Amino acid sequence: MKTIGLLGGMSWESTQTYYQLINQGVRDKLGGLHSANLILNSLDFAQVEQLQAQDDWEAAAALLTKAGLQVQHAGADFLLICTNTMHKVADALEAVLDIPLLHIADATATRLKAEGIDRVGLLGTAFTMEQAFYRQRLIRRDIEVITPSAPERERVHRVIYEELCKGLILDTSRDDYLRVIEALALQGAQAVVLGCTEIGLLVKQTDTPVRLFDTTEIHAASAVDWALTTR
Repeated sequence: MKTIGLLGGMSWESTQTYYQLINQGVRDKLGGLHSANLILNSLDFAQVEQLQAQDDWEAAAALLTKAGLQVQHAGADFLLICTNTMHKVADALEAVLDIPLLHIADATATRLKAEGIDRVGLLGTAFTMEQAFYRQRLIRRDIEVITPSAPERERVHRVIYEELCKGLILDTSRDDYLRVIEALALQGAQAVVLGCTEIGLLVKQTDTPVRLFDTTEIHAASAVDWALTTR
């Protein structure tokens, strides 16, 4: 079994989901008392969020690069960034790491293509929905991406930072998200990508007939596959 490296804490609310899903996945595949070999470096999200708000992605890249190198030096065989938004600096990490980076958008695109999905709605932070760094990873795999309207994007973003990252799960916010998901489906989305690792804490597949692809679940499952296969 390879050792999985995790850059977490962005936020820790979803990082605990990664930890649970990865260990459950290893147990399900190997049985018995097996669990994952992993190394977790959990960052202070307040510092990360401040750099995001200041649009200081160079400093954010330096912060995550330092943390990623610590995980590598601790013995990880590959690395996951346990957040969609901070994949904006994924190229900077890949430039200095000697171990592979399992990119969340690539893992998601692979799952979408396997399911025959080529037109999706995308929910996430404003950075993820509006900037090219994430959408282009899907588009390069011939997956068309639809994003919500500007007011809807603002609402989705605000719920993530003001509620989900603080552990607040509100029915009113779930209802708002479900309306946005339905609107994306009406625009022709075959499925909706939950492109923020906290959204799965709020919205479940049982809440909507629209097909959902939870990037946290997909990323964690891909990590288990990488850990247990030769590559």
